[in-house]
Amino acid sequence: MRLQKYMAKCGVASRRKSEEIILSGRVKVNGKTISELGTTIIPENDIVSVDEKIIKLEETKVYIMLNKPTGYVTTLKDEFNRKKVIDLIKGIDERVYPVGRLDYDTSGLLILTNDGDLTYKLTHPSYEIVKTYLAKVEGVPNEGELVRFRNGLKIEDYITSKAEINILKEYKNSSLLEIKIHEGRNRQVRKMCASVNHPVLELKRISFGGINMGNLKQGCWRFLTKNEIDFLKKL
Repeated sequence: MRLQKYMAKCGVASRRKSEEIILSGRVKVNGKTISELGTTIIPENDIVSVDEKIIKLEETKVYIMLNKPTGYVTTLKDEFNRKKVIDLIKGIDERVYPVGRLDYDTSGLLILTNDGDLTYKLTHPSYEIVKTYLAKVEGVPNEGELVRFRNGLKIEDYITSKAEINILKEYKNSSLLEIKIHEGRNRQVRKMCASVNHPVLELKRISFGGINMGNLKQGCWRFLTKNEIDFLKKL
């Protein structure tokens, strides 16, 4: 089995993130540091460690939905010692990690699991998994700005894919938008809104791949139902 796939199945991180961890020299196989991709192992015979901790295949798959508050990072480690979403998950023995990410100042639905294969599927661009956000922005977009948003925007060195955007409410100096995208670039929704001159004031994700957060309270989590898990696996 490829080393990065084994790490994902052990619940360390997604396969792509595991490759980054390998390249950074944090992984050892039978005591030897591995810093290049392409290594294969025999799970029954080889001893793999990450950051000097031996990892083993997870026996039980865990699937969790969290309503992330603002002020938390979705990384498992943070150089600035900020609060981490994993600190909100109490009472389970398995090591889980976030599927994708939500910005420090963005709240809402975050899925966590130790199922590396499902994580790969939900985060790889080729699967085009739709995420739905509620964004409170400055001002009210006009029709021309909405059309630009829907058709794709040039941001930095890339052009976004087509997206959905609708105005839900209009206020005196702001508006509430529903936005649906299937990409997951860093701070993408915020950058898209800024690109049409309506900076985000508040941002919350309410749906991931058709799984809705419902009335789950902020800072709380629950296990996904069997129907929800099966639905995600069939996407």
